[in-house]
Amino acid sequence: MIEDAINAITQMFSPPLRAILWKTIALALALIIVVSVVLERLIMLAVGAGGASVETTLGPAAHMPVAVLAWLLSIAAGLGIVVGSVMLMPAVTAVVGSFFADAIADEVEREHYPADPPGRALPLSLALWEGAKTALLAIAIYLCAAPLILFAGFGAVIFFLATAYILGREYFELAAMRFRPPAAAKALRRDNALQVYIGGLLIAAFVSIPLLNLATPLFAMALMVHVHKRLSGRKLFAQKN
Repeated sequence: MIEDAINAITQMFSPPLRAILWKTIALALALIIVVSVVLERLIMLAVGAGGASVETTLGPAAHMPVAVLAWLLSIAAGLGIVVGSVMLMPAVTAVVGSFFADAIADEVEREHYPADPPGRALPLSLALWEGAKTALLAIAIYLCAAPLILFAGFGAVIFFLATAYILGREYFELAAMRFRPPAAAKALRRDNALQVYIGGLLIAAFVSIPLLNLATPLFAMALMVHVHKRLSGRKLFAQKN
């Protein structure tokens, strides 16, 4: 697995993948900005509406305390959005990876497995569906883990372990579905759940590093192409014997 990770990191900055790297970074940043702006607008609307309601109830004397409270809440909301954008990177990379999974896999297979038959490109609708499911699950996990992160501390550990599972599952299945039907890809993942999860832990570690995590789709897809090739070779060897 360590060799697979080293191969993935080494190839990430090769000329063929460099153009894809910039595209993934640009799309990830665009998604983060859009989500942040929408959240900021919604929070400010909620704060403004709440402040107006309090002033109407308590009268003009409440204007100054309400204004100070609204200012403090807006600062807290801004900090929350910054932290939230980092914590939501697994969801962002899940969506971004859907667009570039085949291009990344093609380069890895061409470089490291030139003698093997190339994989078949996935329909974009299927790749996006897998990415969307993973993104929604990542958001749900974040919402569940956030209170534990704030008040109990071990929420970060739960979030990390859950992220490892969902990202490892998504990228392995995207790599596997290039060579087999979706049901068979999921069965192969279940049969090798521990190996896939260890790969997911490496992806979760990568996505937890600020700035570097913008390149997560390249690392994750390249890694899981290697993992899939290795596990497929092991299964083929077992069938022959």
